[in-house]
Amino acid sequence: MMGRIFIFIFCIFILVTGCDSTETNPAKQQSKEKSEFQSQSQSKTIADVNTQRLVAADKEPQNWLSHGRTYSEQRFSPLKQINDKNVDQLGLAWSLDLSASRGLEATPLVVDGIMYDTGTFNIIRAIDAKTGKELWHYDPKVPGDWLRYVCCGPVNRGVAVWHGKLYEGLLDGRLIAVDAATGKLAWEVQTTDRNQPYSITGAPRVVNGKVIIGNGGAEFGVRGYVTAYDAETGEQVWRFYTVPGNPAEGFESPAMEMAARTWSGEWWKLGGGGTAWDSFSFDPGLNLLYIGTGNAGPWPPDIRSPGGGDNLFVSSIVAVNADTGEYVWHYQTTPRDRWDYTAAQQMILADLKIKGETRKVIMQAPKNGFFYVLDRATGELLSAKNFSPVNWASHVDMKTGRPVLIEENLYGEEGKLIIPGPQGAHDWHSMSYSPLTGLVYIPEHEMWWVYSTDPNFKHKEWAWNIGANPNATVPGAQEKITDVKGSLLAWDPVAQKKRWQVPLPEPWNGGVVSTAGNLVVQGAADGRFVIYSADKGEKLWEMDIHTGAVAAPITYMVDGEQYIAINAGWGGALVQIGGTISAIHHTPGRVLAFKLGGKATLPEVSSSVKLPEPPALTASQEMIDKGRSLYGGNCANCHGFDAVSGGAMPDLRYMSAESHTLFNDIVLKGVLVSGGMANFSDALNETDAEAIHAYLISRAHEAWEAQETGN
Repeated sequence: MMGRIFIFIFCIFILVTGCDSTETNPAKQQSKEKSEFQSQSQSKTIADVNTQRLVAADKEPQNWLSHGRTYSEQRFSPLKQINDKNVDQLGLAWSLDLSASRGLEATPLVVDGIMYDTGTFNIIRAIDAKTGKELWHYDPKVPGDWLRYVCCGPVNRGVAVWHGKLYEGLLDGRLIAVDAATGKLAWEVQTTDRNQPYSITGAPRVVNGKVIIGNGGAEFGVRGYVTAYDAETGEQVWRFYTVPGNPAEGFESPAMEMAARTWSGEWWKLGGGGTAWDSFSFDPGLNLLYIGTGNAGPWPPDIRSPGGGDNLFVSSIVAVNADTGEYVWHYQTTPRDRWDYTAAQQMILADLKIKGETRKVIMQAPKNGFFYVLDRATGELLSAKNFSPVNWASHVDMKTGRPVLIEENLYGEEGKLIIPGPQGAHDWHSMSYSPLTGLVYIPEHEMWWVYSTDPNFKHKEWAWNIGANPNATVPGAQEKITDVKGSLLAWDPVAQKKRWQVPLPEPWNGGVVSTAGNLVVQGAADGRFVIYSADKGEKLWEMDIHTGAVAAPITYMVDGEQYIAINAGWGGALVQIGGTISAIHHTPGRVLAFKLGGKATLPEVSSSVKLPEPPALTASQEMIDKGRSLYGGNCANCHGFDAVSGGAMPDLRYMSAESHTLFNDIVLKGVLVSGGMANFSDALNETDAEAIHAYLISRAHEAWEAQETGN
């Protein structure tokens, strides 16, 4: 009887107090926390970041206010609570599972205890940086089928923050502003022509009240440019084109008129490229915005500019007036680029003592394998030396500033085996400069590629246009191409020499952050999160995080405790396109945060995938060969060369029986458009689709046999 009375009283207590929302209703609890957060935000301005805070970001080491932490993009933190003496006490503080595993490249921002992060398909999240609890999220509803026009998956590199708003460039070319307190859309603007295959994966920057954003799509035949928008209204302030358009239509600026003299033929019909798809830096004292530009399109220069010329401003660092976008100076790292050697990689600003004089410099390690140090006021080349093996140039001539090409390795219809390949010796993965050690820490990799020119090249609308000869071969190339490696390289930018190097078993390792605690932190392609000593490169700590991490870590402080955080999720160009060259991970993406004494555990997730038995192989070899060719031109960009995916996108050898049955409907009718699989009826017919299907079935049989025999 007393037991029944107790139960009755307890139930009444639950009804009155609502305590069930904490113990038994997580969704209700999350809604309550979101409501409380938004209520608190009404009494103060959330993410109240202005020019003064951004310029003086070094005075707020507890925060991470901009993509590179400061305008200098050094990715160095003065925090040292976690250091080389106690890092062995580091543990997981919290983790947040995300909704997808298709590539995480973003650098989160942390402003006054709140983390602002982005994930697959541009979903923005506000997260309590101390506990890992999501406060709100905003989904901009990027059309899934736009992935057809995106180089490297549904990825992006993060947001910018200004006066209570977050800014993000979307895969479909939009720029959006979202209220940092509520996650509600404030404004959006279409920065690109939706009738052309542009995309945005880079993080915007806010400079002098203007949001700066570039775009991608050089391999699809677009013309690159950078635009500045008023951060409050979204109105366009200025636009700087990175390559010239049709001279008959006039030039947008004297810079474009100058650049046009370095092109020949009818380059504008092929787009030209030069897209600024990733990196920007800003010097407030000089009021110069630095733009890193991408490769030309198509790759072979004799196709796009047959009469010669350097093809400005592809593969260049360009300095413009931050208020007007007017050209000030440029330095071209790879004149007449023919190897996809973008200079869109991170540009670091620092003051270095060179030959007894302190110089204000800008430093870059672009794809081409050379490390450059320039005077950032004038663009004068101060030094350049290869930090990774190269065989396309012998050195950089300091009198002319130009690379000295190795003539025998210039490719034509016959292939040439070149290092670095199109993934570069260093790609977008963020490096870091420590003013304490004077070293730059570079995620370096060594990968070869067979380059060639297609004698029958015809530009295709909305298609992958690199201009390579599909029949070009080089004896022994396969062994070189598959013998890939990576490293974490500590480079002395003054002496232009290696100080230490940690060999890594895989290429495509993640970006890095360095700290005043004598630490360098990096996610590895083989699924480890590793911390090294910044001075010597000694491994101090590591943890298995169950997936490759390509994004760069950050570090911040909340309530007196330092955290190290990273977006852990496998993806990017090599993963999506590289086939058997890439490591393979199928683990869902997560945000991970670590602190001294952290006790949280990481849920185990099985990443093994068993291949289902494929349909019978009935197609002729001729049909399979046709399918292989069509697959390479239409499908490999997302699903990997040789139909092998690194885990960021579906591996088509593993298709279900239902997918095999619906194959033509998927390819030609777009029945999976909502998931990102585009309708290819404008490029393929029924016979083409059947040929591709035959090729995929043949690849599935090869994989099935290997699985069953254990080979």
